[in-house]
Amino acid sequence: MVKIEGVYQGQKHCEISHVNSGATLQTDAPKDNNGLGQSFSPTDLVGVALGSCMMTVMAIWAEQNNVSLQGSRFSVVKEMKANPRRVGRLTVQFVLPAKLEQNVRTRLEEIARTCPVKYSIHPEIELPIEFSYSLD
Repeated sequence: MVKIEGVYQGQKHCEISHVNSGATLQTDAPKDNNGLGQSFSPTDLVGVALGSCMMTVMAIWAEQNNVSLQGSRFSVVKEMKANPRRVGRLTVQFVLPAKLEQNVRTRLEEIARTCPVKYSIHPEIELPIEFSYSLD
């Protein structure tokens, strides 16, 4: 079990604590929704969760199979919809090592596409996922 606590600090800012580790992060409302946009918005964290979960489950498999993913990168572009305001699309792009063999690439992509966060996201959210293999 993981416990997360939040404290509202005013002006649409929250400080969030991961009780088990003591790690903290800040959230802020985005500029297009009456905020200052000084930190991650709550909906940004949906994209953070998806990209980092996909990378983490790939890394778990890679570590177990002596495959290096060191330096691999991902980006997530979040697009909102209105009425009701919600996340409409999360485009995820990965850049992984060029030296990975095709069978490893196939397995990593399969693992990423089956991460727990992806299974937790509402099916109406579009989730295009792209992989490129260009890291030296």
